[in-house]
Amino acid sequence: MQQYKEDLKQALRHIQIADHITYVTFPLVNEKRLLLKIIEEINLSIIYSLNCMFNYKYPLKSIDFGKDNADLENSLKEISKDYELTNEQIIKIKEVFELNKKHKKSSIEFVKKDNVVILSDNLSFQAINIQKIKEYLLLAKRIIIKFNLKIK
Repeated sequence: MQQYKEDLKQALRHIQIADHITYVTFPLVNEKRLLLKIIEEINLSIIYSLNCMFNYKYPLKSIDFGKDNADLENSLKEISKDYELTNEQIIKIKEVFELNKKHKKSSIEFVKKDNVVILSDNLSFQAINIQKIKEYLLLAKRIIIKFNLKIK
């Protein structure tokens, strides 16, 4: 039972870091590459939140949302039923996971206007801007709130 509490603590810590960078640090220094750090923190917050939800509901099962696994889709479906996550939220969760994975595997990332562009090995690209970051940040906060409402 203690594991879900530790995961919740970590999820809150990472969402606070992402929130601070988004609304305090980024406007102050206006360094676009901070968007990549914010995505990493949001990704970690979502992973810890999902682990928390899963460990609370299924204390004897074990799954790590941070790793690539085939059960990710099924686990997200199970959690979405229990915690009333919408299809849109599930799609955005997958987007954050994919974006972070592309960032980790990418060899080239550059700034163009208000976007940070992540270029993959096959020359496909993904652009991130502050508006998209704020959407993902709101998603991560809503996931934590849904879990807190469920356990109270």
